[in-house]
Amino acid sequence: MDKIFRLDFWQKNDLMIVVSLIFAILIFATLLFFVMGLIKSKANLTELKARTRSWWFMSLIFIGATLINSTISYCALALLSFFAFRELYSQLDFRHSDRRAVFWAFLAIPIQYYLAYIGWYGAFIIFIPVVMFLFLPMRLVLKGDTDDIIKSMSLLQWVLMLTVFGISHMAYLLSLPEIPTFESGGRGLLLFLVFLTEINDVMQFTWGKLLGKHKIIPKVSPNKTWEGFIGGILSTTVIGYFLAFLTPLEPLTCALVSFGLAISGFVGDIVMSSVKRDIGVKDLGTSIPGHGGVLDRIDSLAYTAPVFFHLVYYLAY
Repeated sequence: MDKIFRLDFWQKNDLMIVVSLIFAILIFATLLFFVMGLIKSKANLTELKARTRSWWFMSLIFIGATLINSTISYCALALLSFFAFRELYSQLDFRHSDRRAVFWAFLAIPIQYYLAYIGWYGAFIIFIPVVMFLFLPMRLVLKGDTDDIIKSMSLLQWVLMLTVFGISHMAYLLSLPEIPTFESGGRGLLLFLVFLTEINDVMQFTWGKLLGKHKIIPKVSPNKTWEGFIGGILSTTVIGYFLAFLTPLEPLTCALVSFGLAISGFVGDIVMSSVKRDIGVKDLGTSIPGHGGVLDRIDSLAYTAPVFFHLVYYLAY
């Protein structure tokens, strides 16, 4: 059994505190919206309930990644990239002649995650931004179809960077070397990243609902307000300060990293909102019945994961 599940997880008090906190928040939110629905039957709680179910889904996925065998964890995260890549690729206007290049882009997923698995930082960091950046245009050119080829080159590389390169940084967190005074390790870092990204989404949404009056970019995301944005960033920064024990960073440094994570999460959210508006869809997929696609749920993580990884890598490793 211990070959499949990381049984020492339950002996890590730091990890258990955060897992308990995550479930406590989710249970509280679920019960709160249920009671509000009974008291105010006319209240529109559809979006709040949908977001809460999404947070349940994400929490179970990533907490599971900290419990199971590391090899299975890497495979699970690679599958997230696969589904996210497929969802975004299927919504964009690729040419029929691009299929073989897209096939090679799909093959990049297991390679990228294998590099994360073996902890080969040098190859991990250049494989997609350099190797695939040079290889995929050549593969497109060999097909001989030059109509809209620049568009295909740009789209394919951007999709690969967002859904594979960005998200794969979560996997590499599990491969970071051990630090003697830091017991939580990569699992703690992964939990910190996912929890802070989620709580940033929650706080920005909550402050926006409570105080939001001034729109930031109404043409892209009408519900985003300056009050929600600032309130979310401040809340996430403070929470990150108190969860510094999940990282090898000092509390003040961790708060600054959390500040950057909150901003990058917001950017990831609005970037994907603009993409969906451009192609005219509400959700990018249907992988999660009733909640859209995988990328709809992890769009912020595609931005926060590389930002968090490189800040922590630079500051602590």
